[in-house]
Amino acid sequence: MNWRFWKRNKDKTKKKSTRREWTEAIIFAVVAATLIRTLFIEAYTIPTPSMERSLLVGDFLFVSKVNYGARTPMTPIAFPFAHHTMPIIGTKAYWDGIKLPYYRLPGLSEVIKGDVVVFNYPMEADSPYYRPVDKRENYIKRCQGAPGDTLRIINAQVYVNGKAAPNPPGEQTDYTVTTTGVDLNPDVLADLQVSIYDPSNPVPTMTKAAAAALKGYSNVKSITPNIKQPGKADPFNPVFPAAYPKYKLNPSNKDFDWNVDNYGPIIIPKKGWTVKLDSLTLPVYGRAIEVYEGNKLRIENGKVFINDKEATTYTFKMNYYWMMGDNRHDSLDSRYWGFVPEDHIVGKALFVWMSWDDNASFFHKIRWSRLFMGIH
Repeated sequence: MNWRFWKRNKDKTKKKSTRREWTEAIIFAVVAATLIRTLFIEAYTIPTPSMERSLLVGDFLFVSKVNYGARTPMTPIAFPFAHHTMPIIGTKAYWDGIKLPYYRLPGLSEVIKGDVVVFNYPMEADSPYYRPVDKRENYIKRCQGAPGDTLRIINAQVYVNGKAAPNPPGEQTDYTVTTTGVDLNPDVLADLQVSIYDPSNPVPTMTKAAAAALKGYSNVKSITPNIKQPGKADPFNPVFPAAYPKYKLNPSNKDFDWNVDNYGPIIIPKKGWTVKLDSLTLPVYGRAIEVYEGNKLRIENGKVFINDKEATTYTFKMNYYWMMGDNRHDSLDSRYWGFVPEDHIVGKALFVWMSWDDNASFFHKIRWSRLFMGIH
């Protein structure tokens, strides 16, 4: 009997082919990168000026998934490194045949007021191009209200629970500038980082510091912020909830007379909070109850039915947040579409690792002063 049958014969050991080694290396790299992007940190870029001048178009950010706890994938079958659309061919980069429930791993903290947060755009739930929550467009705004807070905006100043909220360091707004007849020097506007987004309607947008500096020039007679008056809704620029009349108990009731600069008060829903459903609250919370929390809601003969049962109250299952851009007059944010549910939160913006200015000359395209800049 051969007592050495268990011994491995080294001479017969097959060496891996080069193709197999490369294949295994690529698979390992893809899996490792996917885990890092999903659970720890991910890179994003700023495509719009809604956060200027805190964050600029062309800033490249690292966003932490650890701070608030990583959200596990809801749509697990997806092409690596593609968010929702395949590059070049433009088809879906995921398969929604399998959907998992929302779950978030333990994090370092909750979302804190003042944090710059990346989240999935909530209004895509109403879009004909409906996507799962974790495949919706990524937005970045500053959290201005946390669950349970009462938020109000008075003359463009945010108040939370009756106290004025700290203004973002790069907050800017639109101004009306009256001159003596001498045009403003473009070089001066560039030095003060004054933005004009629409050449056909040249309204200057700037920070308070830039406005104070511009006011000192001899050809400037006056400079005033364009603040909409309280009690006057803007029919051409409606805000939430007037922009969504579906949940009005009585269609003849007057809409909310809020605007972007004078808004609220509004209570941000908190998990476990019970709200009474009436003509004042249903327009504000009806969409969250139906769309974000997955209930069937209908109004019949002035009564509210949730999942085919008459309801006079509702208890929320999730926490919600109020997000606003630092560029207050050029930001599509919670003032227009309401609350951001906790299951839409992606992560916290940490720092800018690269900043690229497409409008600058070749040798000045990199904004060197912004490299590895922390986000506050």
